[in-house]
Amino acid sequence: MNSVVSASAALDQLALGETFTFDELVGAVQRSRGRRLRIVELVGVTGRDGLCAVWFEAGGDDVILHAQSDSVLHEQQFVLHELAHMILGHEVDEDSDVPDILLPDIPPETRRRLLCRQDLNTVKEIQAETLADHLAAAIRGSTMHRSRYLEVFG
Repeated sequence: MNSVVSASAALDQLALGETFTFDELVGAVQRSRGRRLRIVELVGVTGRDGLCAVWFEAGGDDVILHAQSDSVLHEQQFVLHELAHMILGHEVDEDSDVPDILLPDIPPETRRRLLCRQDLNTVKEIQAETLADHLAAAIRGSTMHRSRYLEVFG
């Protein structure tokens, strides 16, 4: 999924159906990208610190680093937003000229990804957050479906 695609087309490519679990979504993204995905909580960093999550490629893997939150759902939303960028094909703009003076120890691709996500009102950020909301609803739908099944069939 290297080119930018519509949200509905991207979700269709993942073949998850209308409801799915978080783990099923992660597995589908890994398969579609052909690489392992590592999701790591940044201990001691909260969303109030200005960084909620960031996705970058390292050693052939996709890595999502996310801030801590008192709410599991809030942390999940951080990750879903980054997964949405992957699903939509929002790759790092390789032509972006980000100086390395302030962050010399961080690879250029990672530095670009960190700095280009500061403006949350861009089309890509809005698309990613919208898709993340849809992903969260599908995950909630999966949970509700399973709980109703247990209520009815024990």
